[in-house]
Amino acid sequence: MTESPSSRLAEPLLDVRDLHTSFPIRSGLLRRTTGEVQAVAGVSIALHEGETLGLVGESGCGKSTLARTLVGLNRASAGSVTFGGRDVLRLAGAERRAFRRDVQMVFQDPFASLNPRMTVGELVTEAWEVHPGLVARGDREAELHRLLRQVGLDPAAATRYPHQFSGGQRQRISIARALAVRPRLLICDEAVSALDVSIQGQILNLLTQLQRDLGIAYLFISHDLAVIRHISDRVAVMYLGRIVETGTRAEVFDRPRHPYTQALLSAAPVVRPWEHEGRVVLPLEGDLPSPADPPTGCRFRTRCPRAEERCSVEEPTLVVRGDHPSACHFAVDPGPKVLAEARVGRLR
Repeated sequence: MTESPSSRLAEPLLDVRDLHTSFPIRSGLLRRTTGEVQAVAGVSIALHEGETLGLVGESGCGKSTLARTLVGLNRASAGSVTFGGRDVLRLAGAERRAFRRDVQMVFQDPFASLNPRMTVGELVTEAWEVHPGLVARGDREAELHRLLRQVGLDPAAATRYPHQFSGGQRQRISIARALAVRPRLLICDEAVSALDVSIQGQILNLLTQLQRDLGIAYLFISHDLAVIRHISDRVAVMYLGRIVETGTRAEVFDRPRHPYTQALLSAAPVVRPWEHEGRVVLPLEGDLPSPADPPTGCRFRTRCPRAEERCSVEEPTLVVRGDHPSACHFAVDPGPKVLAEARVGRLR
């Protein structure tokens, strides 16, 4: 998958600018607000028709909160979200329902996201009751069977229940349910992280084929670098509520500038360690700071081997350093020894 020149010049399908999502901290008998958790703190991303943007970062960095904010499950505190030229945060009524049809989510745990009391057929066709003009009643059975075949399931599965399927099959059901409303954007939130590696590859290949056939765009969220490299056209690296580096797949994986990205890549397991003699592993010490009390200046400075006094008082902006944007005062190319595994640690 490569990003075409025309897609870069066109207006983005999804345009997120300086998005903030915070949650109040309440304590005491009166549940008074004593602070806030800055889960998403000024995120700006863009996604074009038919492309895949991979969002990667440690657990707790705000990836899932960002996804839930984009689809309206969490309320944004500030910023803007534009989809197809529409201001998503101001939509209401019929326009809001139309947006929910255009943007669908596939969650990490398919068993938790599927109603165990509904058959597969009921799960997939439920949205057609909400959007009655989408598929005529007389065509619904044929369309249901077509969707199941499209995601690699036997149409006979329509009469069975979620507990009768494996994890990979349940995720295919979730994908079929999302595709039932013919979305333009699919947000996959750790959609393969609960599956065995072989099943992960099958689901990723399915998503790739669906993108080719339907022209659908993906925001693919994962903490797994190999998965992100396998499926993404462009990559955004998130740390403590902010995007710290973004670029094409080759730019981020082969020429990372931010020390956090470099640490993630260098810490990836080595498949053949004897082939990587002299490989440098950058330290990533300590835990992710609390989003309720983030460090001053650069949020990564408490774990960064390059941090200096400037980092504690001046927050770096996400601007082009080298050939793509990163948010580090001392962004550098680490050289090939650090990136040895980034080139081989991928799904095949």
